[in-house]
Amino acid sequence: MVGLPSYIKDIALQRIDILLENALNNARKNMELAQRQAHIAKKICMKFNIRLPYEKRQLFCKGCKKFIVPGINSLVRLGNRPKSIRIRCLECGHIYRKIVER
Repeated sequence: MVGLPSYIKDIALQRIDILLENALNNARKNMELAQRQAHIAKKICMKFNIRLPYEKRQLFCKGCKKFIVPGINSLVRLGNRPKSIRIRCLECGHIYRKIVER
């Protein structure tokens, strides 16, 4: 099976970047619009089989798969032992940790 041309994936990546950037900017003013923009970006990823970079993957809840923005609809806490970052989604209550290595 022949894959997609690279220029199509490049265009898709550019659109994903624009949508997620706009979603972050709109999160304080209109959360519904930000959720919709992030959902469209996620659908583009699935359609063109593109994996999001780590920084952008962290903007989605692992429990309910919704778009989360720290300080708006998620809580970020720092753990002591082991050194970790705890992120709690305020939509579904799911908590997940990221261990911080020295």
